[in-house]
Amino acid sequence: MRADVTHVTMTGQDIAAFEAIDIQFARFIQSLSSNKHSHLFLAAALVSKATREGHVCLKLEEYAGKRLAGDNSFECPGLREWVENIVSSSVVGRPGEFRPLILDESFRLYMWRYWDYEARLIESIRLRVSKNMDDIDPILAKEMLRGSSGGELAGQVDWQKVAIVCSMFKGLCVISGGPGTGKTTTAARIMAMLIGLRKKDTSIALCAPTGKAAARLKDAIDMVKAEFVEGNRVPPGIPDKATTIHRLLGYIPGSPYFIHDQTNPLSHDVVVVDESSMVDIALLSKLVQAMKTDARLILIGDKDQLASVESGAVLGDICDTGISHPYSRAFSSLVSNISGQNIGFDDNVKPGIQDSIVHLEKSYRFSSRSGIAALSRAVITGKSEDALKILLSEGFKDVEWKDIDDLRSLENILEPMVIAGYSLYLNSENPYDAFNLFDTFRILTPLREGPFGVKMLNAMIENILSGHGLIETSRAIYPYLPLLITRNDYNLHLFNGDVGIIMPIGDKDKRLMALFRSDRGELRHVPPARLPEYEHGYVMSVHKSQGSEFDSVLLVLPLKDAPVLTRELIYTAITRAKKRVAIWGTRDVFKAAVGKRIERNSGLRDALWR
Repeated sequence: MRADVTHVTMTGQDIAAFEAIDIQFARFIQSLSSNKHSHLFLAAALVSKATREGHVCLKLEEYAGKRLAGDNSFECPGLREWVENIVSSSVVGRPGEFRPLILDESFRLYMWRYWDYEARLIESIRLRVSKNMDDIDPILAKEMLRGSSGGELAGQVDWQKVAIVCSMFKGLCVISGGPGTGKTTTAARIMAMLIGLRKKDTSIALCAPTGKAAARLKDAIDMVKAEFVEGNRVPPGIPDKATTIHRLLGYIPGSPYFIHDQTNPLSHDVVVVDESSMVDIALLSKLVQAMKTDARLILIGDKDQLASVESGAVLGDICDTGISHPYSRAFSSLVSNISGQNIGFDDNVKPGIQDSIVHLEKSYRFSSRSGIAALSRAVITGKSEDALKILLSEGFKDVEWKDIDDLRSLENILEPMVIAGYSLYLNSENPYDAFNLFDTFRILTPLREGPFGVKMLNAMIENILSGHGLIETSRAIYPYLPLLITRNDYNLHLFNGDVGIIMPIGDKDKRLMALFRSDRGELRHVPPARLPEYEHGYVMSVHKSQGSEFDSVLLVLPLKDAPVLTRELIYTAITRAKKRVAIWGTRDVFKAAVGKRIERNSGLRDALWR
């Protein structure tokens, strides 16, 4: 699994040197070709580097004519010379060809498998965008939908209703929105109405990229089912469980393939994917390939969150994040006719992907005047000065800023917050209570290594808790130790990002077992000796916190700026908190982070929007 790495648009000064794996890949590609020129070596090494850093492809234009930094200095050729040289090689092909590397007309260079993932995903999205579903009676849909209410004020657009209309009549529906905007509630309403209105039985799959996110999705769906009770019955067909995408597709241990694919598709008529901002291009491509061509795909997520840990920023590319698009007249008329909602349109806009995307705006979790809501809006729009003013304002009780001068002072000011945040779960005897209490507070950091990274902060917190007699750290595995899995283990059904707690089990012998919540809401017991790679979980990287919610969050920023620090990272950290968020660091670093955006190279956005 690739390390948490985020890439920001490069300049000539900050192009990093290659790693060993890049050099090895370049040598392998060069060995397959009669062209031994350094131009091919550079292109192959750079495409390996780009993919390792989360890009789907390499943009040759970003490097053409530049000198690469590092001990071994390389100078890239001009774009025209570079392209002419590498396309003459037998290992570089054009789109549609089967070659190790693929170069498209926009001078994007791909490893073949990533070009194939992207091409198949584009094909599936285009198919579903262009497909108008005809298995819903518009008259019945109109009657059912107009009788419901999303709780909007008179004169305001009920975007939940717009999303329902989209899901009824479009093969693809993307529901984006910030925390507390009712995305899961909307999904439950969609499922109930599809079951009630489709002309045949409806099979629905609920899934998410991680077991943790799947468990949260199941809990959320259970909570909103009561809204649809008719005669003390929930409409049959609404799933009573959610699963991981890997489990849905039927993962084969030790293999990159799944049981379900294009030749053996899923039987479901509707596939709902929650936390879709976390899904990388490879996994989403494999999912859509395994779906029936007439099945509906509903993606739910926050387009402004961090991109997936693996390659791509798929939800952001699908939504064309950062650009507002008006609807077509055809879709606006459909929405008005079915739901009575006036969403506006542009006569110059033809029916297309913009008609498959609905952004929920009203937050039901936070007041629009809350500090968390105001702070998240300022951060995601890049208004660093406004964001800092909100943190420093005494008018908001749910947000806090604290200046950090050095690492030595951090432990002293951390102590009371750590004791308050973790003592309740450490004194809990019931495993279910321990998990619930542990999720009331979490410390987040952007970095894995260094003085303000995950490892150092975890050690600092263990020192504080041990000093107060709350934990016993004389052994590597001790009671109430929180764990964060860092490598997938398909045999144990444990995946990167899963959270567990070591608990004493049994009435007499009190054996220590690692407990994990399954995607069915149960607690699974795993002997500590069988655990895959893990790290201590008092502190999480912001990347690993995606798909989680905590009552209170503390974000600790490093003293110096780093490429990983972007507005999407700060926004993601803030929106993990339901009640309160504190940010500690230096003001210059915070403002610099809010001023930067993530950019990940792919051809997906251009193919869908340009």
